[in-house]
Amino acid sequence: MFLKPDFSTLQRRTRLYRIGAGVALTAALLAGCSLVPAGKDEAPVEERIPEPLAAPAKGAASAAASIKLPAPAAAAALTASAANDALPNMLSYAERVRLMPSAELGQEAARLAGDQSGPANQLQLALVLSQLRQLPDLVRAQELLARVLGNSNDQAQPLHPLARLLAARYAEQRRVEEQLEKQTQQTREAQRKLDQTNERLEALKAIERSLTARPAASAPAPNHRNPAPAP
Repeated sequence: MFLKPDFSTLQRRTRLYRIGAGVALTAALLAGCSLVPAGKDEAPVEERIPEPLAAPAKGAASAAASIKLPAPAAAAALTASAANDALPNMLSYAERVRLMPSAELGQEAARLAGDQSGPANQLQLALVLSQLRQLPDLVRAQELLARVLGNSNDQAQPLHPLARLLAARYAEQRRVEEQLEKQTQQTREAQRKLDQTNERLEALKAIERSLTARPAASAPAPNHRNPAPAP
């Protein structure tokens, strides 16, 4: 005797099995998805931590290095500022010297002559000597300018353009002064010769006047006596 299978029971079991398998598969998928992001989140954390820590260390080292070396930069800035001010200050001094009276020029020349160690003092003394209007002083001024131009240190280089300009001007002024002095000597020599000629001429005139002014009595007197009779 055979029993008829209960299809409704089999269908229920099959449905439950499928549901259970689906639930298990879904759970497995969810577990896998939850594990993958966790791994991705942990990796960046491990990579970010050393990078920011290393970068500030390098930045701090460079900042410390820059802070430790301010002296050369400050010295260079001061040198550049002094170089920029040297030429305007010298031009102002030249204008002041140009307006000085002769007595004050002599005092200023004596003061600067005591200290000729620096190129600025040498150039100032050259400016003062050029205002004295004497050829020996002008020659000294040219010698001082040559010393300034021959100096290549940081204090002298800003003054080189002005020194070259003054050297050219003083050379022309010296040429004119020498020519004027030569003409003056020639004029004096001509005047001396003219004075000698005038003196000789006056001497000749004096001799002529003395000859024409002799008295007539100096001539022999005529004989008025009768001649003696012949024997």
